[in-house]
Amino acid sequence: MDWSDEGLVLSTRPLGEANMVAELLTLSHGRHLGLVRGGRSRRMRPLLQPGNLLGVTWRARLSEHLGGFNVELMEAHGARVLDDARALAAIGSLSGLARLLPERDPHPELYTAALQVLRAFDEAKVWPTLLVRWELQLLQELGFGLDLSECAATGVDQDLVYVSPRTGRAVSRDAGLPYCGKLLKLPAFLLDDTAPIGEGDIEAGFVLVGHFLERDVLEPHGLTMPQARERLISLLARAPRAA
Repeated sequence: MDWSDEGLVLSTRPLGEANMVAELLTLSHGRHLGLVRGGRSRRMRPLLQPGNLLGVTWRARLSEHLGGFNVELMEAHGARVLDDARALAAIGSLSGLARLLPERDPHPELYTAALQVLRAFDEAKVWPTLLVRWELQLLQELGFGLDLSECAATGVDQDLVYVSPRTGRAVSRDAGLPYCGKLLKLPAFLLDDTAPIGEGDIEAGFVLVGHFLERDVLEPHGLTMPQARERLISLLARAPRAA
């Protein structure tokens, strides 16, 4: 059996002296692994860098087999940002977190959002917000989405500026004021795409989503955040206005 698709490289590992096993996030077939013959060659290694967009054909005798990938490069996102430490860390973070998805379970909207992040690297003020939104979407598609529609205490849908770290529900400014030291900040850009990005909003977004990713997804399985994500947050914090 076989299929053709497009996919983003998440990771690779060597198999034997010449081959690689590539892990891709594909548009229609989800997170999928396959053997790339000759993947360790000088010609193939640049194609298999994390973040690259590939056209792929997968073939196997049975669906449950590892199978093999034939690949062609469509967009070389990794090579495009070799001199941008923040973008490289973003690729590492996105790739690491995408590996939390169940294997072979399609998530086309999440895939499209990931591609939007990678294609926005030329817009330094845009892509960090897209990445935070992508993480929030990942949390949703893993079954642990936040309820940001109304205040958990009052039911109002205006002036939502906090999130309860226990319930994952939004809290309004007035209702949360007495407990603001215990609540997570909710950046306005997660509620409104047109909202201006205030100083500290990007970091607050990563802190917010990271709290629930760690509590609900990573810790129950003995996993930790990708080191690239921590590096990215540190790099963004050094020059927040540039990001």
